[in-house]
Amino acid sequence: MEKHITVCPYCGAGCKMNLVVENGYVVEAEPADGVTNRGELCLKGLYGHDFVNDTKILTPRLTHPMIRREKGAELERVSWDEALDFTAERLKRIIDEHGAEAIMLTGSSRGPGNEANFVMQKFVRACLGTNNIDNCARTCHAASVIGLMESVGSGAMSVSIPLLEETDCIFLIGYNPAASHPIVASRIVKAKERGATLIVADPRVIETARIADMYLAQKNGSNIALLNALAYTIVAEDLADWDFIEGHTVGFDEWWKTVERYAPEAVADVVGVAPEQIRQAARLYAMAETAVIGWGMGITQQRQGVDSVHAIAALALITGHIGKHASGLAPVRGQNNVQGSCDMGMWPSLYPGYQRIDDDAVREKFARAWNVPIEKLSPVEGRKLTDLPHGVADGSIRAFYNFGEDPLQTEPDTAQMRRTLEDLDLLISQDIFMTQTTTLADVVLPATSWGEHGGVFTASDRTFQRFSAAVPPKGECRHDWEIFQDLSCRMGYPMSYTSTEEIWNEIRELCPLFFGATYEKMEGLGHAQWPIPDIDHPGSPELYGGGAFTTPDGKAHFFATDYESPTELPDREYPLVLCTVREVGHYSCRSMTGNCKALAALADEPGYVHMNPLDAEARGIDEEQLVWVYSRRGKIISRAALDDRINEGAVYMTYQWWVGKCNELTLHVTDSQSGTPEDKYGACQVEPIADQLWAERHMQDLYTELKDRLFAEASRQDEVADVAVAEADPSAELGEGDVPGTVTEARTRAIAEAEKAARKATEAQNARLALERAWGSEETAV
Repeated sequence: MEKHITVCPYCGAGCKMNLVVENGYVVEAEPADGVTNRGELCLKGLYGHDFVNDTKILTPRLTHPMIRREKGAELERVSWDEALDFTAERLKRIIDEHGAEAIMLTGSSRGPGNEANFVMQKFVRACLGTNNIDNCARTCHAASVIGLMESVGSGAMSVSIPLLEETDCIFLIGYNPAASHPIVASRIVKAKERGATLIVADPRVIETARIADMYLAQKNGSNIALLNALAYTIVAEDLADWDFIEGHTVGFDEWWKTVERYAPEAVADVVGVAPEQIRQAARLYAMAETAVIGWGMGITQQRQGVDSVHAIAALALITGHIGKHASGLAPVRGQNNVQGSCDMGMWPSLYPGYQRIDDDAVREKFARAWNVPIEKLSPVEGRKLTDLPHGVADGSIRAFYNFGEDPLQTEPDTAQMRRTLEDLDLLISQDIFMTQTTTLADVVLPATSWGEHGGVFTASDRTFQRFSAAVPPKGECRHDWEIFQDLSCRMGYPMSYTSTEEIWNEIRELCPLFFGATYEKMEGLGHAQWPIPDIDHPGSPELYGGGAFTTPDGKAHFFATDYESPTELPDREYPLVLCTVREVGHYSCRSMTGNCKALAALADEPGYVHMNPLDAEARGIDEEQLVWVYSRRGKIISRAALDDRINEGAVYMTYQWWVGKCNELTLHVTDSQSGTPEDKYGACQVEPIADQLWAERHMQDLYTELKDRLFAEASRQDEVADVAVAEADPSAELGEGDVPGTVTEARTRAIAEAEKAARKATEAQNARLALERAWGSEETAV
């Protein structure tokens, strides 16, 4: 057996682990003593590794390049040279006819690493000549990036995950760490056990609410009203740190003109929380010696996402809970390298290292380093990922290069997104699995997965960590950065990297924030936390020490906004609020976790719609029944999960499921400042299905049909292998579902792993039950 040290590919906690390899297959994951996890792993970390082995549980790995020679034609397996020549020629034609701005690209936060994202954005800017590059942060924490950069200077966490254990007060709003970041949740539990005060604001009684000192059961969509009321209380009751406000901030007086209208009594009906509860929570936070505010997409995926982040920052500023030990702001990122994607300049207005594209000195620096005329580097802000449907509809976007994402699964209003992708002149999908998006692609480029390449990830708290390859690439898969490099050479801009370390050293030279983060420093369990401006610098667990903010004037800025109601309110036809949430056992579009035996055994299609028992009783719905869920945009089938911790009048769904895809229902309306979709609030209805036997069969038919379609598209990459097998042995017979060339290997491995998978499924279920018991135990209840 071999062991290879790596970083978990799932959430942004940045947990270190060892991948155990036997006979060329990843067989186990062991927790390592990383800076964040300290020998712990969650369900996904422990059991989320065998997708690398191409289990084909949900959908097959991509192993060979394919193209569609014209729209409507079938995918066809081709060589790498032909695939890249075809792609380069089509992109050149679009640029010649419509300009470089007609091409949109997205980076990946799901395992490729910082180096791959850096090379892609370099290809976009130095080769294509556009800033139309974005990443999945647009649909989750873009509001945090923009709001914090405006308020305090940096869009990242100002504290570190380990420091959560040392703070005196933790205030969580719109964030469920037990599902999103279980290892972060364990830090919060340890802080609570140490004596920290825990305040939770959320419409649901989430796991942390069950152990909280104070739980604010706010109404869905009421964030701005609640945050302003908390701020009002702190100022009105003279709990503010006036010296800090005077010495380190600007804009307080103008901010107060808005906030002074938000006494808790004035907004109690909007927020749904008693005024005295709001006041008590404000006092607990303001009077603590140290305090951290943590938030997630319950804040950012709202109509007023950026405004809410401004309001959160204001709470830290008026109390002085920032720029000192164990105090600050904690927007905990979702995907494992979404912080890294932003660090690497996968952003339409920023180069790597958060350097602005409209700064002439910055453009000159990058032009010299990349050996292009400065005119090649556009100073014009590019398009946002959520602009894609509008750009395709009006003809301004003709091509989309999709790198490691599945927008047909993860973006709002699936029907609109499906039309968008179908209407493109050119869709390129570079991925590791045959996803729903990839089935529509004109070019399919197979990349290596996590476990098959190395590089650097950035954890949510700005911590760089190295990860390494454990097994060789499958089939003809190539490293992402190599694909971008070869395509760039074909399009007239040469690149000649030979390793990820060479790429990383270029990043360091161009980005002052990252310069001291060398590969040597990150060897093994090592890490480097930016800002780390020189080799001898120890890294920065906390930002803004002594009130030195990184805004242009060095001061923190106050911004205040009045509360606005969500875009689509419930009515008689659609009386329930739909809110999308995360699930502890699955991740993103599920192509990775859905191909892991133990995790796939925890739950299956069509997923669940979580609702209050009273809402279910009013509709004649029982536990585990299949139901219809519909909105103005679509209708899906799902399974009812009744839970009295769900607030009345609202339902909650995860977006991982194919048949029960809640993004068929969500609306494509975005925060006007960040472009982040309003996924946390839409109107819907849930109805029972009288014939449950029919419903079960119908659901299974839909699931089987969809899986069959993806397998059929993926099988086209094996058509060349079919011919080779037939020529070598015309009498060879393949079993049903067998892939030519790998029959014996796959069958033998499947038999050998069957019992192990069953054991792991049981272990995973037991671990999940243990976690639930821990959250609800009398020992930790308050």
